[in-house]
Amino acid sequence: MPGPTSSRLAYIDWMRGLACVLMFQTHCYDAWLGGDARKSTFFMWSQLGGTLPAPLFLFLLGISVALVVDKLRQRDIPAGQIARATIRRGAEIFALGLLFRLQEYTLAWGWASWIDLFRVDILNTLGISMMLLGLFCWCSLPLFRPPQVRIGLGTGAAVVGLTISLLSPLLWTSWRPRWLPWPLESYIDGVHNLGKPQPWLFPIFPWTAFAFIGLAAGLFLVSDWAKENGAAAIALGAFGGLLIYFAKWLDARPEQLYAVYDFWHTSPNFFLIRVGLLLLILAAAYAWCQWGAGQWGFSPLIQLGQTSLLVYWVHIEFVYGRFSILHKRAQDIPMASLGLLVIFFSMLLLSAWRTHWKGRTANSAK
Repeated sequence: MPGPTSSRLAYIDWMRGLACVLMFQTHCYDAWLGGDARKSTFFMWSQLGGTLPAPLFLFLLGISVALVVDKLRQRDIPAGQIARATIRRGAEIFALGLLFRLQEYTLAWGWASWIDLFRVDILNTLGISMMLLGLFCWCSLPLFRPPQVRIGLGTGAAVVGLTISLLSPLLWTSWRPRWLPWPLESYIDGVHNLGKPQPWLFPIFPWTAFAFIGLAAGLFLVSDWAKENGAAAIALGAFGGLLIYFAKWLDARPEQLYAVYDFWHTSPNFFLIRVGLLLLILAAAYAWCQWGAGQWGFSPLIQLGQTSLLVYWVHIEFVYGRFSILHKRAQDIPMASLGLLVIFFSMLLLSAWRTHWKGRTANSAK
């Protein structure tokens, strides 16, 4: 979802738009497919693709914060002011997440449980992640002199991200903060009210780690070396490939650090693999937008990426909610695919309208 920046890089918006499309297909097939279609290989791959949107949104949030922090720092804005602006924007996103849950509960009045109001969804985590990034910058920026700020801040962000990943298996098992009320504990480990962590929620551990890695990657992209070497994103992609190989090698070792090993949900090895994939996608998006057809005229993905919060908010009700355009858990693959196309083009039109309206409002204000 968009960070607090008006100066956009096309390939960042393209990646955010890709996350929107992957999110659409995951939600549509999950909501609408029924019967044997839910047991098909097609559905399996659809849901596997659904593991990417949340890491993408969080990773890109970190990159957006890095771009803004670096821009404000070069204007000699004090560290406290930079951090407060970042924390304030994160609080706004968190408040929107709470409002979204209230909206969904109200629209589903009569059959939704009040417990859903406390669900830790992706918007909540985006807001908390941004506030934590702001707090990290507040504490870290004064520690480095100007020539070392990007390196120091980026290195620190990467260390925090890895630390969050390493702590996640423990905080989901033996170190669970059971002494907290479950609505608060759920922000740590996603326990909800079900007695154990739930993989369909987005707690701080491990999800916020992707935002800190995004902050580190963004600071690398604005470094002096990156500005002198236009293909810095390609270098990150190459590093991502090596990271995937290293993580798979680690996972094949017989030694284990944790008593309970959950590869798909809390494993630091799987986290590194997903970070590697994010860096590869970043490199591919850069190449596509820089040398490919990514910016040949109108780009649907760039357009969606510029209004990702809006299309996320709206599409949920027409897929999962009371106003779902198809009967849930009752469709075959062709019909669900047709519904996906309707959602895609509807959200694209909504996004284009929002951009046009925002442009007219800005021009009339001048």
